[in-house]
Amino acid sequence: MTHLDIHTRTGWWPSDVETLLAEYPREAWPDHPHFAQSIRNWMGAHLGFRQLGELVRLDTEAYLGKARAPEDYGARLGYFGNLMVRNLHGHHTWEDRSFFPEIQDVDDRFATGLETLESDHDALDEILERITGQANRVIKLIQLDEPQAREEAKTLRDTAAEIEGFLARHLEDEEDLIVPILLHHKMRG
Repeated sequence: MTHLDIHTRTGWWPSDVETLLAEYPREAWPDHPHFAQSIRNWMGAHLGFRQLGELVRLDTEAYLGKARAPEDYGARLGYFGNLMVRNLHGHHTWEDRSFFPEIQDVDDRFATGLETLESDHDALDEILERITGQANRVIKLIQLDEPQAREEAKTLRDTAAEIEGFLARHLEDEEDLIVPILLHHKMRG
């Protein structure tokens, strides 16, 4: 089983990125005249992914603690787990194929950072595949062997916590790299 590095990369970004982030600090973004609705929407999608990751973990913990009925948990896991996986795949595929190349075309100094984010997306694919298999097993076992489903749900809980931490780090890194570029070059407005 692969466990992903979820620690922040503070101080890791190339100096050009650190300089641009200092010029456009996160707390000033909402008031910046070029903080367009499209940027807000993109960051809103990130917030939704963070919330879905947390929801899957919390629901699994509630099921393990017997605070959520098996059938209710299975239905919620099927719905919210699928929503998280499907939307994360679609979102990062769009970023890799369209959004990131657009940004790199504007300023190639950021190629290293963008390559790092694309590498994160490869790692994300691996964890999404893992959580999908685990969730599908738990959902099936709820119908066939509920005590075994609880045992499988322990592994799922750990993977959900892993993806939650990975998303927290990755999405913050992504925003810290991308939003200053967008603001600096007056993009997406």
